[in-house]
Amino acid sequence: MTRRMILRLMLSFIGTFVSSGPLAWAAEGVISKVAKSSDATCHLKFPAIREETLYWDRPVLKDPTDGDIIDFYGACDYDPLGRESVARQRAQYQFLLRQQRSRD
Repeated sequence: MTRRMILRLMLSFIGTFVSSGPLAWAAEGVISKVAKSSDATCHLKFPAIREETLYWDRPVLKDPTDGDIIDFYGACDYDPLGRESVARQRAQYQFLLRQQRSRD
């Protein structure tokens, strides 16, 4: 009986470990995902990346309650923390900084 319990605990632990890996991190933060039936595109909603983490190795998304939500139409496997998303938000952040400096 105890062997079965130990086996169940081990399988549960392994399942939790595998599901919390990098593949699960990619979907982390996605608030909404609606697939279009006509093609392989989706409408995704996810929070923007926190500005102070844009240049970190592992950027962090803002809290969804902050209200800074991105509406994205594109590939269903789009990663809100992927290279493309980070590059876009870095460019937008730099543009906003330049605008603020030109006002001063």
